[in-house]
Order: sequence, then C-alpha cells, then structure tokens
Amino acid sequence: MPEIIADYRSDTVTRPSQKMRQIMATAEVGDDVFADDPGVNHLEAYLAERAGKEAALFCASGTQSNLVALLAHCQRGDEYIVGQEAHTYKYEGGGAAVLGSIQPQPLDYEPDSTLDLLKVRAKLKADDVHFARSRLLCLENTRSGEVLPLGYHAKAAAFCTENKLVLHLDGARLFNAMVKQGVELEDISRHYDSVSLCISKGLGAPIGSLLVGSRALIDEARKWRKMLGGGMRQAGIIAAACEYALENNIPRLQDDHDNALRLAQGLAEIPGISCDASAVQTNMVFIIIDDETKVEPYKAYMAEQGIVLLGGQVMRLVTHLDINTEAIEKTLEFSRGFFA
Repeated sequence: MPEIIADYRSDTVTRPSQKMRQIMATAEVGDDVFADDPGVNHLEAYLAERAGKEAALFCASGTQSNLVALLAHCQRGDEYIVGQEAHTYKYEGGGAAVLGSIQPQPLDYEPDSTLDLLKVRAKLKADDVHFARSRLLCLENTRSGEVLPLGYHAKAAAFCTENKLVLHLDGARLFNAMVKQGVELEDISRHYDSVSLCISKGLGAPIGSLLVGSRALIDEARKWRKMLGGGMRQAGIIAAACEYALENNIPRLQDDHDNALRLAQGLAEIPGISCDASAVQTNMVFIIIDDETKVEPYKAYMAEQGIVLLGGQVMRLVTHLDINTEAIEKTLEFSRGFFA
C-alpha cells in the first residue's frame, strides 16, 4: 500500500495534529449527560456566543445535529422545504421522515445554490386537513463548495417570518463560506433560528458538530439527542479538539481554497479532463473524465501513486488541511502522466 500523498474523498478524512492530540490527552472531563463536563460546557457557551445565539448543543455528527434540529422544530405531520440535492434530504438516511414523521418537500436549487423563494411560496401548503403543515425551510451553506450570497440570508429570514416558517441552516461548511466572504459567523447565523456547524470537516477535529439556537430550542434538541443515543459521557476529550480547531484552524481554510483553485486550473489544462476552474469558490473541485472507460484505470493509477479519488465519470475533489501545495503539484504531475 503506497504512502498516501493526498486523499481527496472529503475534508472529513483529516487527522488531528500532534498539538490537538496533546490537548485532548490533558482535557478535564466530566459526564456530559449530567451536564458536568467542563470542556463540553465551555465549548457550547463559546460557540453560542460566536454565533450570537443563546445556547448550543454538542453532537457527534452533522447528521445528528441537523436531525435533532428538525425534530425540535417540527411535529409529526409537519413538512420541511429543502433542496433536492440537500444533505439533510438526500444524504442523511431520511432521518426526518423515518424518525420524526416529518415530510420533506424538495425543490431544485438555483444556479447560485439558493432556493427561489417564489418557488418556495408556491409549495407552501394551505391550512387544510389534506396537507402536511408547512413548518420549516432548510438551507445549506456551502453547497457543493458554493457559497450562498450574503444578501440572501436576510431575504430568506424575512420570507420565513412573513410565512410563519422557522429557518434552519445546515452549515456543515459554513466556516468556508465565512472565510470566502470575509465575514464573521454571527453575520450569517443571526438570520437563522438554528444552525448546524461541523468541526470535523475543514477545521480538522476528529469528531463533533454543534447546533446553535435559542435556549428553548436547544433544551428540546437535547432531549432528542438523548433519545437518539447521542448522550455522550466524558466528551470533553473531543470538545477540547473542537475548541482548538475553532480557535486555530478557521483562517487557514483560505489555504484550502487556494489549493482547490490551483488544482482546478491545472486539471483544466489536461486533455481528457473537463474542469471549470472559474466555478471553484471554496475547497471543492468537480471534474469530468471525458472518456468513461478511463475512469477506473485513472483512479487505480492515482491510487498507486498515493492519490485517493472518489466518484465516477464526475468526480469531486476536496482539499483540506492534510493536503499541501506539494501534494497539489504531485496530483497534477501524475494526472498529466496518465492522460499523456
């Protein structure tokens, strides 16, 4: 098995740094279910303040933090409106429907990854026994590496207020959006009733996501987290990693964005690969292998060189803190060699 030079499958594959491991090893802990783990308590208070919210809830994953948000906001028979390709709808096992009896109403995304609010309005259900109750609008930022326009958040919030909806943001990569747009977390989160934030993606923690919102919402979400088996005990060990990541690894996301752009520009120059480098906004690059018969041989060849790829004829390459500029250049060198 060759040494891995670059693993592009996702920014979830990052490994904790030595400094992060040291902090985890010395973390003070308690029992979080009894609310006496000091690390978890501090992390929740710290991120809630940064987001401009009353409270936060530490969860094991973004899937869990999104799910407890939907369960806390909605009742059985309610409906949430969501993007057709949204993570909460397509990639989280249908949890809202399966476990919460919450009906999804998916809509196609617009080219800028927004949901057209006029189209959302057209899908709102009348107060009638025939229909599920339209309760929540769920957005995602970033989506496939694309950043929601800054002005859209306020428009979505005003729309939800007007139509008596609550507004949730799957902000799994919201920190990438912040860095791209040069804003603070609260500049975006203040428009939402709840926001899910992953620390285990580009920020490099080994595990952990947080849900932020009002105290009442978080109290309700905490009950759902317990019901789902998400009550953690001495979780201060991983909370310490998350807090370290939040304090140290947000500005460096710009390196990932720069590396993604360099990667896209280089791949776009290789005959046999189609790539629109101008579409790269954050840390995701999408490519098309022009000849479908070369997809598996290309992936196998790259794996032999220590470059891990995921996908079919359309591939997503995700940059992160374990991929440096040298790895980008190696990826381009080996790709040129394969397609030569």
